[in-house]
Amino acid sequence: MKNRKKVLAALLAGAMTLSMGTTAFAAEAEDGYAVKATNTEAKAPDNDLVIAIEGSVSSMDPANIPDTSAISATRGCYEMLVYFNEDRELEGQLAESWEVSDDSLTYTFHLREGVKFHDGTDFNAEAVKANYDRVLDADNNLRQRRNFVVTAEDGTETPRVESVECPDDYTVVFKLANAWSPFINRMTQFCIISPAALEEYGNDVMNHPVGTGPFICTEWEEGDHTSFERNEDYWGEKASVDTVTIKEVPEAGSRTAMLQTGEADMVYPMPADQIEAIKSNDDINVMTADSNIMRYVTLNMDLPELSDVKVRQAMNYAIDKDAYIQVMYAGNGKPATSVVPSIINGYQEQEAYTYDVEKAKELMKEAGYEDGFKLTLWGDNSTQEIKGMTFVSQQLAQIGIEVEVVPMEPATVSDKIYVDKEEAEINMWYVNWSASDFTMDGSLRSLLYSTMCPPTSANTAYFNNSEFDSLLDEGLATADEAEQAEIYGQAQAIAWEECPWLFLGNDQLLYSTKSYLSGAYVAPDGAFNFANAVLAQ
Repeated sequence: MKNRKKVLAALLAGAMTLSMGTTAFAAEAEDGYAVKATNTEAKAPDNDLVIAIEGSVSSMDPANIPDTSAISATRGCYEMLVYFNEDRELEGQLAESWEVSDDSLTYTFHLREGVKFHDGTDFNAEAVKANYDRVLDADNNLRQRRNFVVTAEDGTETPRVESVECPDDYTVVFKLANAWSPFINRMTQFCIISPAALEEYGNDVMNHPVGTGPFICTEWEEGDHTSFERNEDYWGEKASVDTVTIKEVPEAGSRTAMLQTGEADMVYPMPADQIEAIKSNDDINVMTADSNIMRYVTLNMDLPELSDVKVRQAMNYAIDKDAYIQVMYAGNGKPATSVVPSIINGYQEQEAYTYDVEKAKELMKEAGYEDGFKLTLWGDNSTQEIKGMTFVSQQLAQIGIEVEVVPMEPATVSDKIYVDKEEAEINMWYVNWSASDFTMDGSLRSLLYSTMCPPTSANTAYFNNSEFDSLLDEGLATADEAEQAEIYGQAQAIAWEECPWLFLGNDQLLYSTKSYLSGAYVAPDGAFNFANAVLAQ
């Protein structure tokens, strides 16, 4: 296993002229397609799948991953007890079945027998417990730990799970300290690593992935590619393709070219303004799909300039959200109408911050910033992200806010963001978020709960509202959907009013494949799945 970590900051300057002339091909979409291939008899030149992505696979430790690209890669070689299928239905994976006690405090999983890890060791109940104990160990400092503990204002932590018991080799019992409605959803993100690998490598298992999945990871070179080969001893139906290579290609035109030449079999995302370039190819599909991806810019509320809610609201009024969706996604999406996308259960539409520059200027004047100020905006250095940051910069210039766009390698952004508050240099962060567990808590807690500021999690607005925190905690304590809707509705209203973010939009997913590829897809959270990919021969 190789991991050559590339941390090269690319400080790309220069203004970008935004065009409103992008053709909205989504209007032509039928059956989920934006462009449908006509050459349906095409055959793949080999049985090796290549996926070109915009983002970076930043980790191969499934308990310590910050983004959907890493989630996508790790799901090739790791599995969970339960998972969401392509239709967002909960199914057993390493668990054949499970039951929940009447008081919702005890979850009993009955495990699949005869499953082996890639290193030949047996999968069993003790393997599940070993992975849970590893995640809960504070010394390991794993990102997934925050999903299983309650953090008080004074920093003390209480585990949500009271105990994990293994009554026999193929039964594991999770007993919760208190009712916690998202538990089963969170387990769809809980991958099982070989205990033998954990014993041998510790947290360096990131460079030595050993799971039970349909593929074995053979190489991970962050910033370049991740490679897999078929697991010939897989417990289920063996993968169809021989190998999978995920190539990191941040430049949109380069990804499109790879698809046209056949160097890549799948491209994600497919920029809307690149669709015209491939329409003449009869062997390329462009697919659209609904997403739960929220596009936004975090505002560091600890900065004097951003501490006044009037300034933050002014910045939201200064952004033309309809133009953003048109420029960035050729109309494939909609402006944000809450702090969560409408696809999330419990979503409640809020009164929109309509595009109103004059109102924005008046609010700036009331806040004492009639002449504006200067800020920096961080984000990834991909073509699409730079385009989005430039759009935001140009819009805010209308109300006197001079924004310096600072694109960086994803790993560099992460290193600069996840630091102690005293070391924080962040002003604004152009970013997106999707809750892979599809819960309201998963959509809000890591981003806006007061104790989830870096380095613990991604609350880079440093938002701190006790009423909001209390509502999120109340939402976890009930399984009553009507009660949850009321609680989370109030929480959304508070965050919307306080404006810790620039609320931009919720786009549709666009991805492209060669017509000879089937079985690979992108889930609503933006994670791509290649476990059942087939290359027509």
